[in-house]
Amino acid sequence: MGTKRTWLLAMGALAVGLTTSLSAMAANVLQDVRYASAPGGKVDITLQFAEPVGDVQAFTTDTPPRIALDIPETSNGLTQRRVVIGSGATSAVSAVEADGRTRVVVDLFRPASYTTRSAGNLLVLTVDAGAQQTNALAGVADPTKRVASDIEVANIDFRRGENGAGRVVLRFNSDGATADMRSEGNRVVVDVANASIPENLRRRLDVTDFATPVQSLEPNANAGSTRLVINTNGAYESMAYQTGNEYVIEIAPKRGSVIAAATPARAAGAVAGQAAPQRYAGRPVTFNFQDVPVRTVLQLIAEESGLNIVASDTVAGNVTLRLINVPWDQAMEIVLRAKQLDQRRDGNVVWVAPQKEIADFEKAKADARIANEQREELVTEYIAINYGNAEEIARLLTEDSKSSSGGGGAASGGGGGLQQAAKGFLSARGSVSFDNRTNTLLLIDTAKKIQEIRTLLATLDRPVDQVLIEARIVVASEVFARELGVIFGVQDRVGTLGAAAEAGESTSDSGFLVGLPASTPAGLLNLSILRSDISLDLELSALEEEGRGEVVSNPRVITANQREAIIRQGDEVGYLTIQPSTTPGAVPQATVAFKEVLLELKVTPTITQDGRVYLNLMVKKDEVDELVANPAGGFVPQISKREVSTAVLIDNGQTVVVGGVYEFSSREDLRKVPFLGDLPVLGNLFKNKSKSSDKAELLIFVTPRILPVSRGG
Repeated sequence: MGTKRTWLLAMGALAVGLTTSLSAMAANVLQDVRYASAPGGKVDITLQFAEPVGDVQAFTTDTPPRIALDIPETSNGLTQRRVVIGSGATSAVSAVEADGRTRVVVDLFRPASYTTRSAGNLLVLTVDAGAQQTNALAGVADPTKRVASDIEVANIDFRRGENGAGRVVLRFNSDGATADMRSEGNRVVVDVANASIPENLRRRLDVTDFATPVQSLEPNANAGSTRLVINTNGAYESMAYQTGNEYVIEIAPKRGSVIAAATPARAAGAVAGQAAPQRYAGRPVTFNFQDVPVRTVLQLIAEESGLNIVASDTVAGNVTLRLINVPWDQAMEIVLRAKQLDQRRDGNVVWVAPQKEIADFEKAKADARIANEQREELVTEYIAINYGNAEEIARLLTEDSKSSSGGGGAASGGGGGLQQAAKGFLSARGSVSFDNRTNTLLLIDTAKKIQEIRTLLATLDRPVDQVLIEARIVVASEVFARELGVIFGVQDRVGTLGAAAEAGESTSDSGFLVGLPASTPAGLLNLSILRSDISLDLELSALEEEGRGEVVSNPRVITANQREAIIRQGDEVGYLTIQPSTTPGAVPQATVAFKEVLLELKVTPTITQDGRVYLNLMVKKDEVDELVANPAGGFVPQISKREVSTAVLIDNGQTVVVGGVYEFSSREDLRKVPFLGDLPVLGNLFKNKSKSSDKAELLIFVTPRILPVSRGG
């Protein structure tokens, strides 16, 4: 019992101590919330505290529309959690306490701007009427904010940003410019109440050629302040952020919209008809910060994203941001870029630090890893190569290294050695040798590197598929000839005049003869009419010739993937060449020369990833056409060549025609006796007609077939 009582007393004391600590941390107390309607649809929300209010951090969201105020070191003393307002754009006010601070959230019916002011223990938040505001001063900067200032606009710059966004940069001569941005239909208006603009910068800038939503910029003076009107075209999304003496406005195409380039040469990166890719996927948020600490902004982003953000102790400084409906990851990138920060993510934890600090950390980490590798023990491994070549793989592992001149490997087979520093797949201390006799790699390196090489060899050292290439060369010919002739004669003696004419003999007897026979008649028809003193001979001759022929050659070859294969068959035809003697009286020298007459198939196949075959091939078929007499003696063969060289992509097992030649010749001849051959009907007795036609066709078919090789176990 005594022990239990002591434990209870200790826990009570701890609770009292925690309560006292929390009270000390939350030095201020939110005591009351009240509201009142103001002219123009505005609402004044008054927050009453026990003590004067210090720094207040405010931000807004568009989905749903809200205004949030973070009051540090303040506890919530309200008796009711939610106060309903229902006036203008304001719906209700609620407050919640956590981690020694109080957050006041104003729920809105629609997005609306706001202002805050403090007086003693009171903090007054004025919410505008929002989109339905009809006050004549709507869209005009509050004149009370215009105070005398030495801040001046030093430059206005326009650039084309990522994904077709237009980036407008307002540069001031010093820090402290207070800018306010709003959208009004197809234009964006930026008012800088405490900065003036010189005369030389008050000129209209046409930026249509940059292919962004921004068409033109119109900077002007506005009652002693500066107003910049940004004219746009098409749907857009706007955001702004301020760092130092620069205020940056980005007008980006709305997701899914397209901005066409007026001048494609100047609009680098613009693609008509294609929406710009989005590389941000965070939930859209709206932030409106004026000179807020960067660490506070990172904390708000952490709450919106659900990530754990760890900021380095060196992260410092303030930032002014106005982001409307921007993905939270893009908002974070803008904040980091504005303050020269960088991030590294590990799961749901993000480390944020200055860029140099992260670079130094990663360099130190890499140096430590290299130092550990230098101290790691080396091991020796012998890896047998099954399908590849050990020497080629050794060169691959070491890139441009060459085998040592000594050629002595670790094994007795006459190998070679390859070694290099900090190159290829080996570590700086690693080396590789090879033994040609046993086709083995000899590795010396760390255990980790050797395991990586084993994994690589499991991919490289495997059998390759083979391809059977079959070609068919078809040479088809067709010949047709027809000839019709006549021989007839009349003589006054008994005899056959036609036979004499056919034999080319002359006759001395009176009469006449017509001799127009077929060259090689296939048939004859003779008719003779005889009288005692006169003979009439008539002989008709006719020829019709028809022939068809087909020559088929079928070379085929098997080769490995991406390996050239050649198959050829044929003869060498010999012939004599006579070399005249240069010495008077000497005998000329006869030399035997040869010409190749080949059927050849040369092919290099490549198997594609989708199972098709790319062929780089050459097919040739030669034939001896005739023997041409050599004036010096002997005959020289005349060779008829048929050849095709091409590259083609073919499906596995598909047959295609890769080449074809079609030849056709036609001839008609007519021999006749002048005048008599032109007589109707009878003129056929004085004519010789012949007609011939030749057809030749060459077709080359190719069929590849992939022969898979078993991978084996």
